[in-house]
Amino acid sequence: MDTDPGGGETPHLTWGNVGLAFSFILFDAVVSTTFNLGVGSSLVTAAVRCVLQLSVVALVLQKVFETNNPWAVAGIACLLNLMGTTETVVNKSKRRYKHMFPSVLVGMLGSTIPVSIVGIRFAMAVQPFWKPEQYIPVVGMLCGSTISGIVVSVSYVLKELHDNRDKVEMYLAFGASRFEACMPIAKEALRLALTPNINQMSVLGIIAIPGMMTGAILGGSSVEQAARLQMVIMFMISSSTALASIATTIFSLAVVVDGEHRVRSDRIDSREHAVWRARDRVISKTVDSVKHIAGRAWNGVRELLGRKRDAEDGDVRERQRLLG
Repeated sequence: MDTDPGGGETPHLTWGNVGLAFSFILFDAVVSTTFNLGVGSSLVTAAVRCVLQLSVVALVLQKVFETNNPWAVAGIACLLNLMGTTETVVNKSKRRYKHMFPSVLVGMLGSTIPVSIVGIRFAMAVQPFWKPEQYIPVVGMLCGSTISGIVVSVSYVLKELHDNRDKVEMYLAFGASRFEACMPIAKEALRLALTPNINQMSVLGIIAIPGMMTGAILGGSSVEQAARLQMVIMFMISSSTALASIATTIFSLAVVVDGEHRVRSDRIDSREHAVWRARDRVISKTVDSVKHIAGRAWNGVRELLGRKRDAEDGDVRERQRLLG
């Protein structure tokens, strides 16, 4: 056990503790299999990804914390935003629009970086603001929440423009600008994107004790300081989510409804992302190659067995001829 500044004891966790906690995931997977819910494999896969990703992050962050280099901190912050953009575009979005990756990346960088710098430097009173143990966790939390807001807002925008494009085209036909025609869609998209943060702030402290506050308390901070830290973090998360959602909503509407006031459905891609299509092609070609090689090998084995059988039949006939 390690002693913390608050006089308590922080347990030293081992992989055995992690394995014990993983048994809860296995129990959920068994329940899913029993009731044919179809989420057991996804649950286990996500849990394994969680273990691998957090293990890698722990190794990388330990090196960054030891170096205490602002450029290393900046690199990690940019990497987190890049990975968040990839997760948003490749994994989370069922529909995508043209140039979605750079626009989402700009939206995330333009929200998480300024909010984290201002919030940590002034609201959290950390000097310098780029202290690795302060800045990197905050940026990570901002990225995680921002991803959810972007996915919700962009998904709604693309769904409306794809499934209900006639409404927008009617506004445009009656002389509305693309800004006026798309305003109802943008308002609803942003409302949906920000509703989870509003609901979360509404129940904090009454129903739920958030993770950041719990971690600060376990780390030895006073409950009062932990509560104030959680307030600051939640306000930063809400601000970052709002900025990123607004930016990506505007980008998506500007791309799909062009400067000539036309709804460009051809700029909406409802297929799987190119990464997964390429993966499927590679897997398909690999399976076909394995089948072809296995088929040739089997034909060769059958040919050898047939020759052996013919030779044995010939020996039998020869013995019968000599004996008869």
